[in-house]
Amino acid sequence: MWTSPSPSLTRRGLLGAGGAVALGALISACGGGGDGKSAASPSGGAWTFTDDRGTAVRLKSRPTRVVGYVGVLAALYDFGVDRQLVGVYGPTKLKDGKPDPQAGNLPVDRLTIIGNAYGEFNIEKYASLRPELLVDNMFVRDELFYVPAESKDKIYALAPQAAISAGSVALPKPIERTAALAAALGADLKSAKVTAAKARFDKAVESLRAAAKANAGLKVLAASASPDLFYASSPGKNTDLIYFKELGVDLVVPDKLGQDGYFEDLSWENAGKYKADVIMLDSRTQALQPKDLGSKPSWKDLPAVKAGQVIAWQPEPRFSYEGCAPIIEALAQTIRTAKRTG
Repeated sequence: MWTSPSPSLTRRGLLGAGGAVALGALISACGGGGDGKSAASPSGGAWTFTDDRGTAVRLKSRPTRVVGYVGVLAALYDFGVDRQLVGVYGPTKLKDGKPDPQAGNLPVDRLTIIGNAYGEFNIEKYASLRPELLVDNMFVRDELFYVPAESKDKIYALAPQAAISAGSVALPKPIERTAALAAALGADLKSAKVTAAKARFDKAVESLRAAAKANAGLKVLAASASPDLFYASSPGKNTDLIYFKELGVDLVVPDKLGQDGYFEDLSWENAGKYKADVIMLDSRTQALQPKDLGSKPSWKDLPAVKAGQVIAWQPEPRFSYEGCAPIIEALAQTIRTAKRTG
């Protein structure tokens, strides 16, 4: 359980199942804390939220200074959380100063960036923001993404944390939990913007289900590329892949996964180990893109590449209906029109 730190401490100079639930039920659960997970008074009364570690955050009032991982803030922003967001870490800006795609619609120029890449977390800058709540995703249980392990104790001492599980659960779950956190922070889940995004998401889901059924047997591989390795991703760990598989997409299942179970490391010589008609390729800034892979003969020899059936994949979707609907729509369109390569 996390309670408000003492004023003396805060002043120290220390350095991703089966369809989304109905919004009505979600709003009911979030608004009054009826599920025991969250409660907040819009007038500034006591605030509680139980995160996906089972940690109960208890504060004297709703937090007004929230810092977090870029993907979580982007999703909260989609749900209507705005002025409380003051600081961000993770891939936020590109080298040219434009927002990173992972930032979604975030007003990044208004936020203080305390780290823009993995391993970057300026604790002194974080402390200067006087954070009241840190929000993050967990792709591995009890590990807050992009929070450096070697300095996490100093970071955690400055403010309580709310973590949303984003691994080994189907996509609707982290969306629902992020929505619950947004509601606890004061967002209106009944707004026209949110309800329209939910309707678009639901329509996209049914479109993907229908496309997968109509083109049954089409093999899809989710992968990521680096200079030395080709990573084949598991549909048993990535929250979006778990859901796509539930909807009928025939995803390749790697058989020699790494310790965390997310992917299998393949040398470029063995990049063709798994036959696929479609490749979903990691489109994050840190991953190599098709234009970068021309020097890899094994890449050009892959059947999906030859067929022009490579699409962008976001292994870290922002967990909002607005963020995920376009991703599902694009995948549905690809599966609907893709051809078998073997």
